[in-house]
Amino acid sequence: MQELELLSRVTLYALLLLFGVITLILWWFQINVYKGKAMDNPDGSADDWHEQKILFGMSLADIVIICPLTFAGIALILIESRWGFFILGLLSFWHVWVNTAFTVTSLWFEKPKITLMWFMAYPFGTLLGLLYLIWLFIHFDMVFSS
Repeated sequence: MQELELLSRVTLYALLLLFGVITLILWWFQINVYKGKAMDNPDGSADDWHEQKILFGMSLADIVIICPLTFAGIALILIESRWGFFILGLLSFWHVWVNTAFTVTSLWFEKPKITLMWFMAYPFGTLLGLLYLIWLFIHFDMVFSS
């Protein structure tokens, strides 16, 4: 990573920090859902697997797959392993897909008041995933060459 320009490294570290914070929040939220607690969303809906059974599986998948892989990807990038860039690239596609689906669902069915908290809970994940994919595309040769 030393080959990267200062601005590129700062941008990467900022993206990694945001991924880490969002993942910690997601992990905490999903552990509560998994334990059976109904968690309120910023759009007025609630994640409660007693009402929607699929949320149990989604919570478990986030807890045991998505969150650990995100932390592993961040750690691998920090120790300068190309695997971290690859893992976070794949997870960025997941962020774009899932958060776009949740944003559209929220807008269509819940008709939320658009607040900062709503933005952070729904479309921010899409934006974060896209920003990382753009960063990776711009620096692809440097990251994955020899």
